[in-house]
Amino acid sequence: MLGLGLSSPLWAQEREPLGEIRTRITTTAVLRGQFEQRKTVKGFKQPLLSRGDFLVQRGRGVIWRTRDPLISSLVLTRDRLVTRGADGVVQQQMDAAREPAVRGITELMFAVLSADLAVLSQRFVVSPQLKTGEAWQMTLLPKDQALAQWATRVEIDGDRQVRQVQWQDGMGDVSLIRMSAHQPGPPPTKEEEAWLG
Repeated sequence: MLGLGLSSPLWAQEREPLGEIRTRITTTAVLRGQFEQRKTVKGFKQPLLSRGDFLVQRGRGVIWRTRDPLISSLVLTRDRLVTRGADGVVQQQMDAAREPAVRGITELMFAVLSADLAVLSQRFVVSPQLKTGEAWQMTLLPKDQALAQWATRVEIDGDRQVRQVQWQDGMGDVSLIRMSAHQPGPPPTKEEEAWLG
């Protein structure tokens, strides 16, 4: 009985930061914002820099539009991953029906961008840290080897929203994504609706 009495408060202490982070994050049906991505690739001296805007519609998908240096769009839904050129024409499409890994990738991207703790905790060992004010940070380490090939370490910083994601992949490349100018809505345009399917 003494052992059980001691283990319960310890478990509660371990879970407290994740619960607090969950209460700090603002959830909206539609979230828009801007991003800057800096990718350090092995073998290249200078990082690759891109900027653009994003739309996250809860339960439907993500539209990630690069505006600089080259115009392109990445659309993620539960069932597919689509890249489009500056003219909006599909350049590449991967469907979960033909490539089951697509569903896992899109699910994780949704979870990282929205700090979906339920999904992240299933796939990663999550180490949360509360900071001053509303700020927080999470370090994610993959639970299985297959996932480790795609992400060996992920660090997410945020407050009411996810502000920064640092992603290290199995090749040793590191992407640092900073997100800003978050705003709820407006709803997707007709073109965005078509892209999200």
